[in-house]
Amino acid sequence: MTTPEAEQSQPEPAGAGTRGGAEVPAGGAEQGGEAQVTAEGEGAGRPEERLERAVRAAEQALIEYEIAVETFRVEVENFSRLHHQKLGPMYARLDELDACIAEATAARTGDPEDIRKADEARARVMPMPGVEELFHGWMDGSGLFPEAEAMLTDQPVRPPQRVRPSDEARKLYRELARKAHPDLAQEDAERARREEFITRVNAAYARGDEALLRELAEEWAAGPAPKEQGPTPAEELYARLEWLARRKEMLTLVAKELEESAIGAMLRLAPDDPDRLLDEIAEQLLAQVAEREAALAALRG
Repeated sequence: MTTPEAEQSQPEPAGAGTRGGAEVPAGGAEQGGEAQVTAEGEGAGRPEERLERAVRAAEQALIEYEIAVETFRVEVENFSRLHHQKLGPMYARLDELDACIAEATAARTGDPEDIRKADEARARVMPMPGVEELFHGWMDGSGLFPEAEAMLTDQPVRPPQRVRPSDEARKLYRELARKAHPDLAQEDAERARREEFITRVNAAYARGDEALLRELAEEWAAGPAPKEQGPTPAEELYARLEWLARRKEMLTLVAKELEESAIGAMLRLAPDDPDRLLDEIAEQLLAQVAEREAALAALRG
């Protein structure tokens, strides 16, 4: 697992604000002087050329950073899905036991404060009233539950599919993101085409669909080649650098939110073996369930 932390420092476009070129003596040049001036000019380049190189470097750095952020986002979503699938029932059991213990305590003491705590504990376990109540657990605001849809279509009810992109899928995704990234387009039509294509690439990668990523790679290779860009005025290049800086700041905030989220923090504890981390948490939760069951039995005993 890789986090976007290593991508935090985007290379500053050195020399982007320098507008001076190689100095050429006034008047004529002595013998051999013209060749020397030409060589210096080729090494330093026009201010616009240096600025173009700085923009290209900043663009590539931003693309690599976006790839790192998107990769980490997919890993966090996949780990969150596995976490909910494996540990969700244990958390629900703990909440139910806490409510039962609070209710048993209140029944034994009759203390108004214990009764209040028992009511609060039970309220945390009870589902919120809404669409689920009206349709008896068949659907919510987003539509039919997968289990309900499976029953209506005579399909077996299956747990959520484990999704973790393979190394080959990660390689294909990175290659496509670098080649087809919308930030490489200068015209609106080309940007729109790339954005639509990258949306499909992201969706395929999120599902770990290696075969579809290969098809998308073939589709891009057979598509129209990006038009070569002509000379860009210095004002547009400076504006481009400012846009890239703002985009980098936005991505930095996204990466920070992912890394500081509960799931992101858990994933960073065991980046190379998240399954082991889930097993360890499951063991701890099972021990807590056993403790609460024993406490409840003692109260009811």
